[in-house]
Amino acid sequence: MSALGDAEILAILIGSGTKDETAVEVAKRILYGCNNNLAELGKQSIKDLCKVKGIGEARAIAIVAALELGRRRSVVEPLERKRISASSDVAEIFQPLLADLPHEEFWVMYLNRSNKILDKHRISQGGMSGTVTDIRIIMKLALDNLASGIIAIHNHPSGNRFPSDADKNITEKLKHAAATFDIQLLDHVIVAHGQYFSFADEGLL
Repeated sequence: MSALGDAEILAILIGSGTKDETAVEVAKRILYGCNNNLAELGKQSIKDLCKVKGIGEARAIAIVAALELGRRRSVVEPLERKRISASSDVAEIFQPLLADLPHEEFWVMYLNRSNKILDKHRISQGGMSGTVTDIRIIMKLALDNLASGIIAIHNHPSGNRFPSDADKNITEKLKHAAATFDIQLLDHVIVAHGQYFSFADEGLL
C-alpha cells in the first residue's frame, strides 16, 4: 500500500469512476482542487466533495471518514506511555490531528512525574476564531489521572502560530489553577499549518 500514490489510494476509496473517467482520474481532480495537498483535502466537507463530478454523498462520506480515522490513529498510537521531552514531541502528536481542522479545538495532555503520557482529552471545540475552555474540567481530569504535569494544546485554523491575548490569559489562569493542586503546567503549544508555538520555549511560563 505504501508504494501507491495519493491519487491511487484515494481511488480505492472512491471505488469506481464515471462514464468518461477512471477512479484514479477522478481522484486526481479532487487532489488538484486541493493543490495536491492532503492537509487541504482534510479540510473538505462532505458538501465540498459532493461538488466534484463523480462524487456522490456515499463516496464523499467514505473519504471524510478515512481522513478522520487517520487523525484518530495519530492520537492513539503515541499513548503507549510516550515520554514528552520537548515541545517538538507534542507537535509531532498533535500536528496530524489539529493542523488542518477548520475550527479550533483545545486539548490537554496529562503526564506523570517522568513526563510520560497518562492520557489526553479534547476539552472543547469551537469556531474559526476561538473556543471556550473550562479550567474546572481540566483540573478534574488532572486529579482523576493523578497527573503531575499538564500540557495544553490548541490549533489556529488561520495558520498564525502566535498566541492571542486570550491565549495568554487562559495560559496564566491554567498555570495558577494547576499550581493550587501542586500540578505543573509544562507547556501550552499552539499548532498551525506546518508550524507551532511553544509558551515554554519562548519563556512565557
